[in-house]
Amino acid sequence: MVTLQLFKNILLAFIIIGLLQSCVSKKEMLYMQDVESYNNTEVTYTNHTLQVDDILKISVGALIPEAAIPYNKNSGGSVVANSIDVMKLDGYLVSQTSTINFPILGELSVKDKTTKDLENDIKKLLVDGGYLLNPNVTVRLLNAKVTILGEVQRPGTFSFTENNISLLQALGLAGDLTINGSREDVMVLRRVDGLQTTKRINLTSANFLSGPYQMVKPNDVIVVNPNSAKLKTAGYVGNVSTILGITSLLLSSIILLTR
Repeated sequence: MVTLQLFKNILLAFIIIGLLQSCVSKKEMLYMQDVESYNNTEVTYTNHTLQVDDILKISVGALIPEAAIPYNKNSGGSVVANSIDVMKLDGYLVSQTSTINFPILGELSVKDKTTKDLENDIKKLLVDGGYLLNPNVTVRLLNAKVTILGEVQRPGTFSFTENNISLLQALGLAGDLTINGSREDVMVLRRVDGLQTTKRINLTSANFLSGPYQMVKPNDVIVVNPNSAKLKTAGYVGNVSTILGITSLLLSSIILLTR
């Protein structure tokens, strides 16, 4: 009987340890727990600094539309030609030297410039060169995307057409974090002035709402790391079915040994 009781105690301890290892506290799960203190926080919108391999749609308008035709790429005018994928193929690809080849004006540098800066540059070149009077120039980024990896429901690369989307909106594209995702350790990889930067975000605090990582920038990579419970069970007790299987084995052993 002493042996049976010993096995029962060991089994109970094993089950308790397994359950504790898989527990995640409420504090680790809730987003932005201090969000009330960030009410009326100003939202900062920023223009994307153009990067290598960006694809741009540049439209030039004039008082006499025919005069602007040489400065616009013609996609054929069909409905199909208005799709994003077709526009990408017909867009201006930023080269490895941060330049684009624009009709008549030739090679233009886009280094350290936003879409607004490029609009102003092209407009000035057209006016100063005597090509057009009062032209209207618009520049649009066609291949804005964010990559989201790790503990999310649908990891992958997602395209967006807005000038700005928030970090939370981006995570929403991936279906939100899984139960195993660490809300306290979300990593954002971003290229800034030709340099790769890394920032760790704690989503359980709303502190990031007042910083530069409130908004996602094109080509950002977001990595959601696993939480402590997931790390503790990795390679040890993977899931509930594993716990039940080991428990069943121990029970069988107890029955055999105590007969």
